[in-house]
Amino acid sequence: MPERWVVTGSAGMLGRDVQAALTAADVPVDRVVGLDRAGLDITSPADVLQVLAPLLGPDVVVVNCAAHTAVDAAETEESQAFSVNAVGPQLLARACATMGARLVQLSTDYVFGGDVDPLTADPYAVDAPLAPRSAYGRTKAAGEWAVRAELPTGSWIVRTAWLYGEHGPSFPRTMARLLAEREFVDVVDDQHGQPTWTRDLAERLVEMVLDDVPPGVYHGTNSGRTTWHGLAAAVFEGLGASPDRVRRTTSAAFARPAPRPAFSVLDNAGWEKVGLPPMRPWDVALAEFLPTLR
Repeated sequence: MPERWVVTGSAGMLGRDVQAALTAADVPVDRVVGLDRAGLDITSPADVLQVLAPLLGPDVVVVNCAAHTAVDAAETEESQAFSVNAVGPQLLARACATMGARLVQLSTDYVFGGDVDPLTADPYAVDAPLAPRSAYGRTKAAGEWAVRAELPTGSWIVRTAWLYGEHGPSFPRTMARLLAEREFVDVVDDQHGQPTWTRDLAERLVEMVLDDVPPGVYHGTNSGRTTWHGLAAAVFEGLGASPDRVRRTTSAAFARPAPRPAFSVLDNAGWEKVGLPPMRPWDVALAEFLPTLR
């Protein structure tokens, strides 16, 4: 069991929830170090050496929540995204390997192609071939490779998808705003995935480490599946509005710089193999989250 934790990207939506999950798990505050972007530039070898390395040791776990997540912007600034999503994790993993620490690296459904028939495809297994179609996906896949290369027996790679939370912009928050501004909202109904509450994911990351789950690749998403339209309708209904105010449309009607996967459902049944249940259904989690938007 780790004696100390370091959370990088600590000011972000997931980073803040990881720190809250550690508090809920009775980890003493003085054993948790949160490092935001100002406190640690994970892309800087000097910063990692001077700021992070002195905090590391065999009793330390680093949870890397720092990432370049602007999917469309990454198409024109792939080098910047690569620096944060691949070089940064490599430097963190190398520092952890040198000092005997362990690392939790977050990844994404975008490492898969998603160009399959969503009505017949099986969820992506943890060992499914990677085939990213966007700059964001390519840089996150590179980050996975770098962590496995630098820290093969001391790292957990946890892929997640469709994140939302209390402490940052998210799709449910946008839908809540549009509910108040418009009579109808058009939302794509041909992209299938798993909405995931950052609080649930954060709790699973902490539980995974405390339970000493074997290092490897895991899929950390709420269970079940839906479309963006289905998620929007659930938000409207959960906030007391008619789901009929959410109208179906297609991805072609909302062309974006980065290609979106038509299917990015991840197989999260692997948790049972290590003694943990799959994360709870997405709609149950959403229902608990929605009051935070009021």
